[in-house]
Amino acid sequence: MAVASAAPGSIFCKQLLFSLLAPKKRHTKDTVLKRSKRKWAPIPCSLMENSLGPFPQHVQQIQSDAAQNYTIFYSISGPGVDKEPFNLFYIEKDTGDIFCTRSIDREQYDQFLVYGYATTADGYAPDYPLPLLFKVEDDNDNAPYFENKMTVFSVPENCRSGTSVGQVTAIDNDEPGTLHTRLKFKILQQIPDHPKHFSIHPDTGVITTTTPLLDREKCDTYKLVMEVRDMGGQPFGLFTTGTITISLEDENDNPPYFTETSYSTEVEENRIDVVILRMRVHDQDLANSPHSRAVYTILQGNENGNFKISTDPNTNEGILCVVKPLNYELNRQVILQIGVLNEAQFSKAANSQTPPTMCTTTVTVRIKDSDEGPECQPPVKIIQSKDGLPPGKELLGYKALDPETRSGEGLRYQKLGDEDNWFEIDEHTGDLRTVKVLDRESKFVKNNQYNVSVVATDAVGRSCTGTLVVLLEDYNDHPPKIDKEVTICKHDKDYAILEPEDEDGPDNGPPFQFFLDNSANKLWTLESKNGKQGVLRAKQNLDYNYYSVPIQIQDRHGLSAKHVLSVRVCDCTTPSDCRMAVKDDRDIKPGNVILGKWAILAMVLGSALLLCIMFACFCVTTKRTVKKCFPEDVAQQNLIVSNTEGPGEEVTGSNICDTSMSVGTLGGQGIKTQQSFEMVKGGYTLDSNKGHHTLESSKGIGQGGADPGRYAYTDWQSFTQPRLGEKVYLCGQDEEHKHSEDYVRSYNYEGKGSMAGSVGCCSDRQEEEGLEFLDHLEPKFRTLAKTCVKK
Repeated sequence: MAVASAAPGSIFCKQLLFSLLAPKKRHTKDTVLKRSKRKWAPIPCSLMENSLGPFPQHVQQIQSDAAQNYTIFYSISGPGVDKEPFNLFYIEKDTGDIFCTRSIDREQYDQFLVYGYATTADGYAPDYPLPLLFKVEDDNDNAPYFENKMTVFSVPENCRSGTSVGQVTAIDNDEPGTLHTRLKFKILQQIPDHPKHFSIHPDTGVITTTTPLLDREKCDTYKLVMEVRDMGGQPFGLFTTGTITISLEDENDNPPYFTETSYSTEVEENRIDVVILRMRVHDQDLANSPHSRAVYTILQGNENGNFKISTDPNTNEGILCVVKPLNYELNRQVILQIGVLNEAQFSKAANSQTPPTMCTTTVTVRIKDSDEGPECQPPVKIIQSKDGLPPGKELLGYKALDPETRSGEGLRYQKLGDEDNWFEIDEHTGDLRTVKVLDRESKFVKNNQYNVSVVATDAVGRSCTGTLVVLLEDYNDHPPKIDKEVTICKHDKDYAILEPEDEDGPDNGPPFQFFLDNSANKLWTLESKNGKQGVLRAKQNLDYNYYSVPIQIQDRHGLSAKHVLSVRVCDCTTPSDCRMAVKDDRDIKPGNVILGKWAILAMVLGSALLLCIMFACFCVTTKRTVKKCFPEDVAQQNLIVSNTEGPGEEVTGSNICDTSMSVGTLGGQGIKTQQSFEMVKGGYTLDSNKGHHTLESSKGIGQGGADPGRYAYTDWQSFTQPRLGEKVYLCGQDEEHKHSEDYVRSYNYEGKGSMAGSVGCCSDRQEEEGLEFLDHLEPKFRTLAKTCVKK
């Protein structure tokens, strides 16, 4: 396929063609034609942006070599054809001419890649698709514009020449790197326009200062009208204008100054916390900023600290106050020198050689006289006294003065504070008289000082207050003291450190001397350590026990006292771990053996528990006292059963076989037996109306070799033991004996000659006891009771 030249008036394109001279052959299915492979390298074709036509405008022609032998039809596809923007290009299928139907905006589509196709009438493509690149040539149809619609820069006032203010930027949508986007900047106008303070770099748009004369106090804002033009700034280039604002930042280049050179005021003496003057200053710098806020200072005349000056945050005025009373008698007038500065440090202007000096003014304060009360000067007075001074001794008291007469006549004195009531005060002179012995070791004495507060009052009732400090000289009246209990833990060390204390001052205290009593020299040694401590050590390995050790401790002036130490030798590592029990009272001081809090608590709880148990037993005993439900046989006889229930009949020896049964006792849960006896069959018959069983059912039938008319005691025991035990237990549980009716049963007459016997008492006793309980039985059992008692 070849590319032909464009129609007249269009831009021509050239393309290299590679042709194959070999004859064309079809594939196996079609022996007429055969596709030949070619390498296409088309030259891009250019289209002018915003072309005026006429349209359709011829762009290019493509041809195929196969057209020499076959009928070829041409077609194209791609952007501008069957993709956005649609129908911009079309091709004549017979000739291969490509046309453009309308103008193109390069800022929207800068190029088009279109593919051309050559096919035969039956759809066969003898050539590969041909890529066609249509590039749109830029037209200068977009004016540049500033990137920010509103631009504000700031620069300090008094800055140096050449200081960078800021950079303006502009955008041009035409093709980059061309003359259409080569921009130039310039300042068209400065407002205000005189003098000229700013310039701009034409290529970069950087704005700089041209003079050091920018003064915010003269003009705080400048406006610059800017222009940006393309085509390298040529007159025929497109352009846009804009306005930027430059604000000047304030610098502290103007010092504050007083509106008046001197001031005068007056105040009454002894008045405090009163405003006597307000001073105004003027500052050209930015208001309500550190560059204009004033700071006032009293430079001279306030050596006694009577005045104070501050700044009113709302008006920036200086407020002069009296904070300490003034005395008319001492000074009738005070002259103050006051200076003012700003909060911010002064900034030296670029055109200034030396910074300005502080602005000062003079204030004359006249003091007005007034009738004053007494003065207590100095507020604190110190007097000395000996330790141990007895009652009745006089001490010089506190003295106040009347400032008008400079004397103390007519003043009256009273005590305000005397913690331990050591003194009484003379109302007229203020002197003190002791009412107690002065003790330097008292808890009310701090650092050897005892304070007494005194108030002095004149005839009018005006008063002042002073403090009298009594400085007590130490006297050696207290011997050294020591803790009377000491513990030696053998696993830690074999000695104890004694640390005595002396309530006297350092001059009457250590170094201490330690002495052992003669009775303690056999077991102990005591030596001094650094004059303040003693080391108590055993001479031999002592048992774990308590030991009483008499010692004597003496201070530096020989004042001493005897002490008896209770030394505990214990198997421990620290004294708090010692839990040693006392073994021998021989060397123990009784007053030192005490019970711990846990031991006392255990004793109290144990006593309370014992009382609770005794009380519970008493309550149970009183509530569960009942009559005996089942009599005990005290005759120590074997219980025999009669075969007849009528009176006058005797029991024959053939009915009972005594086997010397030992004692059977009726317990809480059953009957305990050691030997057995036999009974005549039929002698015991229990009623089974309520589910009870007979001995026959308990023994069973068909026991080989046994007499059917006799029962062994073991059979009787296995039958009666669980039932009688249960009844006795229930009888003991219920104090109203609700179960006794089931336990004591009636006897029924079964007829003459009946084999049934009579049931008697079922218990035996080993000891002879009274049978008074038989008197409480029901009438049905009295006959049986008479037999048991043998009346």
